[in-house]
Amino acid sequence: MTDPPRTRQELYDLIRETSREEFILEEMIRLGFWSESTAPENPANEIRRQAELQRELQSLLTENRRLVDLDKAKKALRRERMAESRRRQKETKERREAERQARAAAWQAEQERSLAYLGEGVSAGLMRYEVDDRRLARNGLAGNPLATPLALAQAMQISLGELRFLAFSRRTSQTTHYQRFQIPKKTGGLRSISAPMPRLKRAQEWILRNVLENVPMHPAAHGFRTGRSIITNAQPHVGAAIVANVDLQDFFPSVGYPRIKGLFRTLGLSEATSTVLALLCSEPEIDEVVLDGQTYYTARSERRLPQGAPTSPAITNLLCRGLDARLQSNAEKLGFVYTRYADDITFSSQNAQADVGRALRRIRHVVASEGFTVHPDKTRILRRGSRQEVTGLTVNDRLGVSRELLRRFRAVVHSVEKTGPAGKRWGESPHLMSSLAGFANFIAMVDPEKGKPWQARVAALIEQHGRGPDLRSQRKRWVSPVPAAAAAPSTETASKPSESSNRPWWKIW
Repeated sequence: MTDPPRTRQELYDLIRETSREEFILEEMIRLGFWSESTAPENPANEIRRQAELQRELQSLLTENRRLVDLDKAKKALRRERMAESRRRQKETKERREAERQARAAAWQAEQERSLAYLGEGVSAGLMRYEVDDRRLARNGLAGNPLATPLALAQAMQISLGELRFLAFSRRTSQTTHYQRFQIPKKTGGLRSISAPMPRLKRAQEWILRNVLENVPMHPAAHGFRTGRSIITNAQPHVGAAIVANVDLQDFFPSVGYPRIKGLFRTLGLSEATSTVLALLCSEPEIDEVVLDGQTYYTARSERRLPQGAPTSPAITNLLCRGLDARLQSNAEKLGFVYTRYADDITFSSQNAQADVGRALRRIRHVVASEGFTVHPDKTRILRRGSRQEVTGLTVNDRLGVSRELLRRFRAVVHSVEKTGPAGKRWGESPHLMSSLAGFANFIAMVDPEKGKPWQARVAALIEQHGRGPDLRSQRKRWVSPVPAAAAAPSTETASKPSESSNRPWWKIW
């Protein structure tokens, strides 16, 4: 039977009677935790065991102290976590900064060799450089090195940055690449002209010389081609029994950016190069808005061919190759001769009984299916016995200038010879002598024998009275600039057509 446990007072008394260590030893012997022999059987193991127990005891004491002060423990744990978080944040920041610098360097390198972005809605194909060698060869562009925008810029002898500046498409900008003005129409109202600024004009002229003019065009197209003119366009219709003239409405503005880009793609050029070329050759209609003294150029339409760019006529001629081929085929089947000068289509036949109504229906159908529109007010049927005109030249019996126009010209020249140039005018230009010289040269171009005397008479008048001011420096005095909007787009309406509404756009007198 075990001894009953001692009370606390008994324990205190025993400790006072002996010593603390002795009391502990006696108690351990009494309880069987210590041998009664004077020394342990294995002192080395005993020492190691004591050290191990001491370490465990110290660990337990440390943990006990930590757990006793919970607030202190929480603060310590929070400090550890914050330190670890700051370390990770620093590492993450350094890693992201390194990644950002690497991306910036890669982007800069990419910008120096490619055009990855040229504006909203037009940049999707700028990284596609595949070309079609067979199409390039078929269109006279074999060996063309323009697979990438960088190659295009190098061929143009400009930097890639300048090419990006010229081609970038913005809905609103503080800069513009065109000078816009208006000239009077013979049909009444004003015609808007977009003349490219020098840098863009040089780029467009390069495209015209090195790309567009190398592509074969349909032989029925006579407008804006080397070796072709209104004379070659009218000559096939001389002596015809019936002549039908049809005009296309909004010829240049009706050709949008997708068709322009599609044309360059059909030539075999890469999508990236086609995108850049189409942007260089197109522009939207622009409103000039002045806000706080700053002029903003805001697009109010999709991009289309500008009337005034050197590339626009050649692009329309190439786009009309299918139109020309189909109208040529229809004309031959119906017994007609077909030519086209820009937007002016002419059918003629030596047979007075030719079915001109059927020919007109075919023309309207083909024109509509090719993406153009016949002008509803500019279709004329001219039969033998009346004055037949094709692109401003009479074609009844021989090619020539109309007698009525020659009579008017003769009257003006005679009046100037008699009383001088004061108060007199020829055509729409206010510069009389330059206009007379231009028309005399026109007569000589059509009929050299008849034109030489007129050239001599006008030259004598110029020697006597002078030519007048330089037209280039005076242009702004007689052309109408496109009005700028102060706060909102202008609501002006176009002038009503005059009685000569059937007169074609290229007829300037």
